[in-house]
Amino acid sequence: MIELQTFKSDLTKTRFAKNDKDPFNLNDGEISVKIERFAFTANNVTYGVAGETIGYWQFFPASEDPNNKWGCIPMWGFAEISHSRVEGLEVGERIFGYFPAANYLILNPAKIIDRSFSDGKDHRKELPPVYNNYVRLSGEENYDSSMDNIRALLFPLHVTAFCLCDALQDESYLGASQIIIISASSKTAIGLAQGLADKNDAPKIIGLTSASNSDFVTSLGCYDEVITYDELDQVDCSQGSVMVDMAGNRDILGTLHGALGDNMLKCLTVGMTHWDNKTTAEDVLGQAMLRDRTEFFFAPAHIQKRIGDWGHEGYSEKTNIFMAARALQSRDWMQLKEISGLEEFIKTYEEVVAGNINPNEGIIVLI
Repeated sequence: MIELQTFKSDLTKTRFAKNDKDPFNLNDGEISVKIERFAFTANNVTYGVAGETIGYWQFFPASEDPNNKWGCIPMWGFAEISHSRVEGLEVGERIFGYFPAANYLILNPAKIIDRSFSDGKDHRKELPPVYNNYVRLSGEENYDSSMDNIRALLFPLHVTAFCLCDALQDESYLGASQIIIISASSKTAIGLAQGLADKNDAPKIIGLTSASNSDFVTSLGCYDEVITYDELDQVDCSQGSVMVDMAGNRDILGTLHGALGDNMLKCLTVGMTHWDNKTTAEDVLGQAMLRDRTEFFFAPAHIQKRIGDWGHEGYSEKTNIFMAARALQSRDWMQLKEISGLEEFIKTYEEVVAGNINPNEGIIVLI
């Protein structure tokens, strides 16, 4: 098995490694799956940045790594069962879920039902259940294979967008007059803004973006106002504000925190696409961030809370409605880009990690 690995302390460095485990020689209770395709977005960069703190490196331990320096960034995608030693899971069945950037993966299915199963490998048992779940497409009602690429791209992002919308509405938006979304061109931000725009009680939605992406963000029609990063003085800092940060750029955050002062009610940090933007003791803007009002928004925790509140069926019904609406809207702005093979993918990977992202492009890697 071949896997693409990333150097944990420097996301710009990658290598290929071989896993000596034979995907065709399985133990009882195992299946091997041939990975067909996966999506790659700025969200995956966040997985790499938060790999140690949140545990993303633990899902797929890197091969040929005695010093624990390399990791496999998780991807959302599709695979087909190639070999099986599990009754009821047959060769040829297709699944959707969490995979490494590799050609094969060996799983230990547990909690098997018609619609899904979980990977029961020991190293994944303490990790968030939402990431261990695999959807059995043969058991999914109204499954449409023509939506596979959109699903791989938007499912994880729009689940987060749904959770953000729900959490904000549940807290009555903390009484804010405006919600400021940083990196408004990101797919999660777009899903959030579209979801908020559907709510009658939502505050004003402000999208912050680069000058180069301003026209695109404005054309989406889900932001009440679009402001570029070089025009932050146009933000109305006299209004109670909730910030949702998809970028992690400390210069922008520090500027806004300082200008808003007590009017900054909360800052939810979601993504870290500006992963190399560090705060130092001399970084005045970074130090201006109001840490006591800043928290990392971890969607899996909110998912578990809502499953407890609504049950699995209630949660699925609400998220499916939200994501179906977002998927339809994405057809108006997203262009799919398919890349064949992991070696070809490296060039695109480097571009995305460097921050060179075409906002209306959806990247799909075919294995």
